[in-house]
Amino acid sequence: MNTKNKPLFSEFPPVSTEQWMERVTADLKGADFDKKLVWKNLSGINIQPCYNSETKITQLKNTGENSQTLVNYRTVAVCCSETGNDAAKKAIEEGINGIIFQMISEVKVEELLKDIDLSTITVSFELYNNVIPFTKDLVQFAKGKDLKGYINTRIISNYVTSGSFDDTQIDNAAELIKLTADFPDFKALTISGTEFLDSGANQVQEIAYTLNALVFLTEKLKAKGIAVQDVFNNLNVLLAIGLEYFVEIGKFRAFNNLLAEVAAKYGISDFSNTITAKTSIWSKSITDAETNLLRCTTEAMSAILGNVDGVLIDAYDKEFKSASDFSSRIAGNITTILKEESYFGKVSNPVDGSYYIEEVSSKIAEKALELFKTIESEGGFFTAFENETIQQQIAEIRLKKLKLLSQRRIAMVGINKYPNLMETVDKNLLSTSKDSNPKVLTPRRASLEIEAMRRVTEELVAETNVRPIVQLASYGNLTMRKARAAFAYDFIGVSGFDVHQEESFETATIAAYESAKSNSHVVVICSSDDDYDATALDFINTFRALSKDKVLLLAGAPKNMDELTEAGLDGVVNMRTDVLVTLAAIQEKIQKTFKSLEV
Repeated sequence: MNTKNKPLFSEFPPVSTEQWMERVTADLKGADFDKKLVWKNLSGINIQPCYNSETKITQLKNTGENSQTLVNYRTVAVCCSETGNDAAKKAIEEGINGIIFQMISEVKVEELLKDIDLSTITVSFELYNNVIPFTKDLVQFAKGKDLKGYINTRIISNYVTSGSFDDTQIDNAAELIKLTADFPDFKALTISGTEFLDSGANQVQEIAYTLNALVFLTEKLKAKGIAVQDVFNNLNVLLAIGLEYFVEIGKFRAFNNLLAEVAAKYGISDFSNTITAKTSIWSKSITDAETNLLRCTTEAMSAILGNVDGVLIDAYDKEFKSASDFSSRIAGNITTILKEESYFGKVSNPVDGSYYIEEVSSKIAEKALELFKTIESEGGFFTAFENETIQQQIAEIRLKKLKLLSQRRIAMVGINKYPNLMETVDKNLLSTSKDSNPKVLTPRRASLEIEAMRRVTEELVAETNVRPIVQLASYGNLTMRKARAAFAYDFIGVSGFDVHQEESFETATIAAYESAKSNSHVVVICSSDDDYDATALDFINTFRALSKDKVLLLAGAPKNMDELTEAGLDGVVNMRTDVLVTLAAIQEKIQKTFKSLEV
């Protein structure tokens, strides 16, 4: 206990930025500070490795408030009143306090919402047809009740994914705003930005294009006689949640800030919108699908800390089958645990004042505002989408993301790193990675190209009843051979091949002889650079004298690559190797070998 009233930690003097940089520069031993320690996000922001009291940070205003009444949503597909009502009540029993009804067929509102307490349960509706009649029935049913939630007619979603804008949806939106006027907590206009992020966009693009879409619809509704105040009071924004935890927190805070800026330009200073966050399609996987649970958890955490009003977590297996009772229950439990046991949503704006998050938020807001203004100056959202400016800008970022994924510079567990070699995957579930229409946005998983490569393996296994075997043949320096064998095991495991544990040999000659005679289809040489300099060429010559057909790789980056290739080396695996290019080449050679054996 500090009984003498002395300043605590006085023996530790403050460290200035200059002193810190001097020490870091010395520790880097000539390496470039920006390349080693500054994270360059694909949203175009550079994030520093540390902050102190000397750092000047812009603290954004109007970043929202941490929701004390966070809505934990579950989607219920409605084919008939009875099954929809049963599914909703089951979800409520499991702790869900928000239902999103996907209205696949026409049903009676009073039957669908039977025994659902609208004072405690938020009800939202995705309406595809019969929009106005259904809403009239809903309003009549909810008269005198505390109706909370939103209507989503997919007005923007349909346009960006089909390329066709239906003007009757504007008439519907105007009518919905009038019909629900007596229910301030029920939002009649939903604008979705999920399609942007799920098609490969970065956080800046998702914010900017969503706000551009808002301006577009606001102007359309003004022409229908709807007051701007009513537009913003009826607004629900649906945004996707990406993988970059702290950046996603900053994204939601920045969106709130810029939404207030846009409203101010219309002369609106006080309005009551909601923001609903949905776990992204882009970040999910079919292989090792249980890892989706971890992604969903961090995504939900970042959205809640970013001050959203509701969270929709998709079931971890939704991407390849209808969600089971178990996977739906687990998805709902994630938000419940975060709320009740981790105290998310129970502390007012816990990230406010964090130097790192404040800087990320302000930089995203700055970049998004710049892009938003550019789109508006060039004719606005509709013009930018019609002339494919938005699609091209998203495609540019998407290709960068996919390249980083293929180079394994973006790690996705179970997809391009740390594959689950114990699982088998039905080839029919895996993507064929067909080209999408560049004129529209196509929400997709980031893993499609890697899935397509894995599908080739599964089709080969189905055709030949043989899963290619990979042998890791190591010798020499113990530390390096272990490290490179572990790297190769992880790298090649993505292919779906049967990768065996490392086999150690006393010499390169013995390793070459034994691996050439083994039943493997692929052999990876694993040793140190010094050992490669001395023996790699002898290994390859010995190996090729005994086996012409096997794929022979080397884990590392040898200096005499041309010489080794000429001797019969098929390729290398290392930190700079592209996983798709390398594994596709291996598959091609194995397929040729299998076909020659059939002949």
